[in-house]
Parts: sequence; structure tokens; C-alpha cells
Amino acid sequence: MTTEDLERQLGAYVDYLRDMGVYDLVYRGDPTVLLPEALLEKSSGPAQSGVTDSSPVPARFADPVQHVAAASSPDLPELSSELPSQMAKPPSLDAFAPLPTRIIPAADRLAALESIRAEIGDCTRCPLAYAGRKTIVFGDGDPNARLMFVGEGPGADEDASGLPFVGKAGQLLNNMIAAMGLKREEVYIANIVKCRPPGNRTPEFIEATTCSQFLVQQIDVVRPEVIVALGATAATYLLGVKQSLASLRGHWHTVRGAKVAVTYHPAFLLRDPRQKAEAWKDLQRVMAEMGLAAPKRS
Repeated sequence: MTTEDLERQLGAYVDYLRDMGVYDLVYRGDPTVLLPEALLEKSSGPAQSGVTDSSPVPARFADPVQHVAAASSPDLPELSSELPSQMAKPPSLDAFAPLPTRIIPAADRLAALESIRAEIGDCTRCPLAYAGRKTIVFGDGDPNARLMFVGEGPGADEDASGLPFVGKAGQLLNNMIAAMGLKREEVYIANIVKCRPPGNRTPEFIEATTCSQFLVQQIDVVRPEVIVALGATAATYLLGVKQSLASLRGHWHTVRGAKVAVTYHPAFLLRDPRQKAEAWKDLQRVMAEMGLAAPKRS
């Protein structure tokens, strides 16, 4: 990694911290971030040596209910260059904002989703913006869908096309949707993060929790009856839990007023086709909940 690349990633991380309400960065040999609560407890004497940014909190984060800010919890430890294990458990999407009291009319939902996409813009809120991302992959499908699928993040094919699940894993997901008696155009598909992580690695805590605010808005607009979490990463950040996929499968969960079922990610099923039968069991539970009948075989 070149010095320029390192500086870009560090700059993106600092911008993320400021978006989350963390402003005072103090050099102590190893990079360390002081949370505002700790600073409030200090005396009003001379400031510690270091760089201080007294810029006002960005307007979009003025309401702490709209996101789970690191600065809003007095129990969180100081942030360091490595994520503390205490912070490894992400917040549930229900923690980002209260459920909306106003239901967006069906005719206005496409425009509402387009407004969210416009808000994202050419996003630089997390380090993924500087890690080789080509395209922001927002979402795809029916804005009035009863069923929503949420995956982990875009891959190379998705990064090139701007649409989720269009590669080999996407072809398998299309087959899974068809087996449920639906068409891809009748469901809505999104991911935990909207930018491709380098090398298709698992999204990091900072990346996933930064992007979650937009997934929350998508779910609140579409208002699906059922969400299918594709894989452990999607389940982790949807539900705010750190449990094995095996322990989450076979049970109903709830997020943003929708029932959530957890199953295997299509990419995993491509690597281990033996688990396709288990994934089909998960989808059959979803079909029974939604009153769907599998198409008859010719």
C-alpha cells in the first residue's frame, strides 16, 4: 500500500469518526480516539497537545436517534486502531431510528427510494469509498415487494453493473426466487454495504454500521412482510446479534416490523451445494408464512 493510499484511508476513517460525533483526536504514540463523554469529564484547563477540530456536528447527525453514534453511549471504550471486542456486536437495525409513523403510499415508494439514493450521492462516508469501489450498488426490485432479500455486499460483477446479485451467486438467487413461485422483479434485493469490499472480504464493523442507516430507510419505504437474511453477515447486522448461522436458522426474528428468516448466502451454496436442501427448507418456511405455493413442475 502506498503512502497516498494510506492517507486516503486514514482520511476516510477520520471523516467517519466526525460523522459519528467524535471530534477530538489526540496522539499518544498509538492512534487513539477520545469519545466526547471522556472529554466532558475533563477540567476546563489547558487542552491536551494534539489536533482538535471544533467544527459543529453535521446537521444530518444532529438527532442521535437517527443513528447509533459511538458518542451516544457512555459505556463504550475508547476507539483505537483495532476495533475492541466489546464493540464487535453491532446494533440491530431497530436501534437506528424509531419505526416511521407515516406509511409512504405505494405510488410514492419508487420516488422515495430514489430520494435515498440521491442522499447517498457519491458516498465517501466510510473507507470503502477509497478501496477501489467503482459503483455504488443501491438496490433492485419492486418498491412494494412483500419479500426482501438482504445480502452482505456487492461483488465484482455487481460493482461493474451497479445492481445487486447479478453474478453467479445472483443467478442462483434468481433460481431460488423462481422456486418460490416469484419473479426477481416481484421482490426487493439489497445488501448490508453498498460498495464492494476489496477482494470480496467481509465488511468491517465501521463499514457496515455506517451504511446501515440507508438500509433502514430502504426497509421503511418498502415495508416488506418478510426479509430473508442471506448469510451470517447479513443476519449479524440486521438483527444486531453475534450468533452462528445454525442457531439463527429455523427461527423467526423481527426487524423494522418485518419477520426475518435466516438462510445461507448463495455464494456459500455454490461452494457447498450439499446445503441447498437446507436452504430450501428455510425458503419453504418463508413461503408458508406468506401463503405462497411453489410452481408445479411440468
